[in-house]
Amino acid sequence: MARVWSEEAKLERWLAVELAVLEAWAKDGVVPAESAREIRERARVPSPERVAELERTTNHDVAAFVDAVAAQLGPDGRWFHYGLTSSDVLDTALALAIRDAGRLVSAGVERAFAAVVSRAREHRDTLTMGRTHGVHAEPTTFGLKLASWAFQLDRDRARLERALEGMCVGKLSGAVGTYATTSPDVERMACEALGLEPAPSSTQILQRDRHAEVLSALALLASSLDRYALEIRHLARTEVREVEEPFGRGQKGSSAMPHKRNPIVSERICGLARVVRGYALVGLENVALWHERDISHSSAERVAIPDAFLAADYMLDRFAWLVAGLVVRPERMRANVEATGGLFFSQRLLLALVESGLERDAAYRMVQRHAMRAWEEGLDFRDVVRADGEIAGRVDLRSVFDLDVFTRHVDVVFARLDALVAEREEVPV
Repeated sequence: MARVWSEEAKLERWLAVELAVLEAWAKDGVVPAESAREIRERARVPSPERVAELERTTNHDVAAFVDAVAAQLGPDGRWFHYGLTSSDVLDTALALAIRDAGRLVSAGVERAFAAVVSRAREHRDTLTMGRTHGVHAEPTTFGLKLASWAFQLDRDRARLERALEGMCVGKLSGAVGTYATTSPDVERMACEALGLEPAPSSTQILQRDRHAEVLSALALLASSLDRYALEIRHLARTEVREVEEPFGRGQKGSSAMPHKRNPIVSERICGLARVVRGYALVGLENVALWHERDISHSSAERVAIPDAFLAADYMLDRFAWLVAGLVVRPERMRANVEATGGLFFSQRLLLALVESGLERDAAYRMVQRHAMRAWEEGLDFRDVVRADGEIAGRVDLRSVFDLDVFTRHVDVVFARLDALVAEREEVPV
């Protein structure tokens, strides 16, 4: 990913765009075939240092690049950059960069997805407590928790794919997009050579809703990773201790406290998600520009787009590593399920009383009274309920307090997950 956004790679892409246009001009009969051949053979990617040296005089990066390349070409250099404006090169080359960076992020999503699916299947039936508002709700399985992550990662993949498809366009239509100095045929031929589609309409630039969509897709992906990492952070708390990040030999969790094993990778992912979401806002701000263009977007996206891709790529790498090596403690999960003395059976008892003919609010108040007593006095909810003859006479408490009921439909979700995995395996990445 660092290579994609390096100065060397940027200049390589600029030259690739220029040469694709040159070939198109030659096919169109404007540039002599011999001149095009000479330029192809002699043109070399200038060093970033040489371009920077020239830019100190030109105060224009593309002009400095053109001067650096043209200096290698002799008289034929007059055809280099023929008919183009700077944004033709910049925006078409940026589309190539986003395409390459997008492939790397997509591959990262695939690795993260595979890691999550593997651990979900491993813990398909590992009972754990589901929580709402951070408070115990009803039991679920750790595999179901991870399955929801897998489905969300698949949606992130689809969103990113759509956004990247929208960026696979080039723009070689000249100063304000009118083809006054180029031609639609030249644009078409050059874009085909680069593996891009010509933008159906452009001004001096490609419109920035395309770039904003990519940054928004990356922000949603980062937010998904944020969600998963935040869950791991909570489950790794000392009071919960259901999972633990991998801890390497020789690693130190704290400079002061030798006992610490902190969820630092999860915290890092959460922090970087904030950065990527911020870059999405930059993308949205870049959509509205003056008339056919200004360059207020340029300085911002030169930071935002590479950084967003670099951060997302890193987050995916660390997340896949984290999930694959996550220490899972089923015994702690089971202990936490039992920690409230069966309070989570309250809804099942409520429904059973309703089914027995009791008015809902009356049933709710009856169950709530016993639940609050069990909670406040540290009693087992099941024992408190069994001691109430009115309830015991109305419902089958053995059925009410059946733990297996909470996980009886796990197979349904995993059948859907298996179908998704099979579908994805049929589609090449």
